Amino acid sequence: MVNCQNLCQVKIDLIKFFRNNVSVKLKYFYIILIFIISILLSCVAYNSVEKDIQNKTESTETGKAAGNESSVEPEGLSILKEAYPDIDFTASYDEEMNDWKILIDTGTRSGELYWCGGRFLPADKLADKDSYWKLFYKYSEEIPDPADFSPEEVERIRKFSSPENRREGASSPQFFYDLIYDCESRRAVEQHIIQISFLGKRSNVHERIKEPLAVIEKQILEAAKTDEEVKNFVDTLSRADSYNWREISDSGNRSFHSMGIAVDVLPRGWGQKNIYWAWRRDIDPENWMLLPLDRRWMPPRQVIRIFENNGFIWGGKWMIWDNMHFEYRPEVILYSKILNAAPEK
Repeated sequence: MVNCQNLCQVKIDLIKFFRNNVSVKLKYFYIILIFIISILLSCVAYNSVEKDIQNKTESTETGKAAGNESSVEPEGLSILKEAYPDIDFTASYDEEMNDWKILIDTGTRSGELYWCGGRFLPADKLADKDSYWKLFYKYSEEIPDPADFSPEEVERIRKFSSPENRREGASSPQFFYDLIYDCESRRAVEQHIIQISFLGKRSNVHERIKEPLAVIEKQILEAAKTDEEVKNFVDTLSRADSYNWREISDSGNRSFHSMGIAVDVLPRGWGQKNIYWAWRRDIDPENWMLLPLDRRWMPPRQVIRIFENNGFIWGGKWMIWDNMHFEYRPEVILYSKILNAAPEK
């Protein structure tokens, strides 16, 4: 292949030959030839530089295509920014840990957690990542109907709900919520617990969910004016319990009630129907999950939708159902809306 070095040498040799051997008649011919070689030299040099730039560009694009995660921050971070607009989330890639480090700043406290596939773990917990669920999961649009369960699904629910799995299996990572709600200890979280009135009932809640609950209360009372089922829900409501520093039944993990961001709504006369999976399990250890929906107490569908539209998930849509339970998880609601809206492949 012709290159700059070879052409330069030809040009030098021609000049020497021109000086020492060329007759006057051939001078103009060699002048033209040397001029042409100079043009070729310029073209080859330009192409060499252009090729070098192209190679660097292709190398960069190849790195992105190969999955160089340090080039784009985790997609789920935008969901958190929308779910908690008053909190700052800043991502920086940690080359040593080969993961995104997320700085979370609430304005009064801050901390760093690693993305870890959406688990949000501190550095000393990364090696135990399989012990924690991801922060995001697909929240069901519909209430799971036991009439549709396959034998395999029933067996999976039995295994998942077993005391052994609940004690030793994976659990929700608390570290993210400890930062958001300052709830790493009972003493810390109780500085943020306030008493409110919700649908006429006193309830102790975390200060961060005061406003969402106020919106929910207003919308439920408005719906009760035209919806008899919602009106009956409001009229028969007995309690609306929230903050309670405790662990989840059969588990060593803290309940979201310990953060003050879960609310249990209990109507008068709820005992006439089943309301919580574990209480039903005490009666029917093997087949509690097959209890028909019409034998479970549920809030009106309109009430459930109002809670969901304001960032709460309802425990009645879990396989291990908790029909009195609403939990403030706006990131799960937003994530699920994106998944549910996506076209099926």
